[in-house]
Amino acid sequence: MSYMDRIRACAQVEPERYIPFLVGDAVVGGISHDFVTHLEPFSDTFSVNRNAISLVDRLNTYAARTTAMAGVLDELNKQGLVPGWRDEPYPAGVSFTTPALFEMERAAVPLFGVKGYGVHMNGYVRDGEQSKIWVGKRSLTKPTGPGKLDQIVAGGQPAGMSLRDNLIKECAEEADIPAALATKAVPVGTISYVTSRTEGLRDDILFNFDLLLPSDFTPVNTDGEVDEFYLWPIEKICETICETDNFKFNAALVVIDFLVRHGHIEADHPDYADIVAGLHRT
Repeated sequence: MSYMDRIRACAQVEPERYIPFLVGDAVVGGISHDFVTHLEPFSDTFSVNRNAISLVDRLNTYAARTTAMAGVLDELNKQGLVPGWRDEPYPAGVSFTTPALFEMERAAVPLFGVKGYGVHMNGYVRDGEQSKIWVGKRSLTKPTGPGKLDQIVAGGQPAGMSLRDNLIKECAEEADIPAALATKAVPVGTISYVTSRTEGLRDDILFNFDLLLPSDFTPVNTDGEVDEFYLWPIEKICETICETDNFKFNAALVVIDFLVRHGHIEADHPDYADIVAGLHRT
């Protein structure tokens, strides 16, 4: 195994399995042919043909689209077709910087191949000349990646909240990091990937932050989403990434990005250019 194996795991997609999901002329996602069959009965919300599935023209406002999607998703959830329902509204649109076209339940985002966004934070400490990284083990009750390793703090980006406010909220919930400390987190860039998974098409951008934590700080989970925390030296982090798939698929990319930025993966590494490029797929 290698760093590139982790990156390739986030680049497994067969475009021919999906048809575009449109709002007007805007492509907002991709829906598998299998799932399209579940949407055909909702002809008052979707127009379906062999080349695309669109919201019907009468749904021409943010509110109307949001209401219509909520009705469809509620019925699909009753049919057991939206696993991991969270009751979290997510913005749906063509990009993060353009106004969203509607809101939808977070768990359904990959079913429609809509772009997803999240915040991930690397919490690390300095031990002399060396660094150690806090790693969280996800609860076995999590709908995605149960029991997998993750960043000390990570969460999806809901509608109506800034990235910074969301990060501070997640810091409190996931690791009991006080706001005064969480505000010191430094934005360090993004990673992106497009990959097919059991939950659907993941077309995500993660906004990454680094937070240098005091050496005497110990994270404590407060929302039940993390079972354990570990403080690992860089060597163990690298070994775990390269030799196992214990990290959640996207958390592994966030770790690799940290290793690149902090010089733990040298520019002379034979895969260096491919590693850097692989962290930013669209």
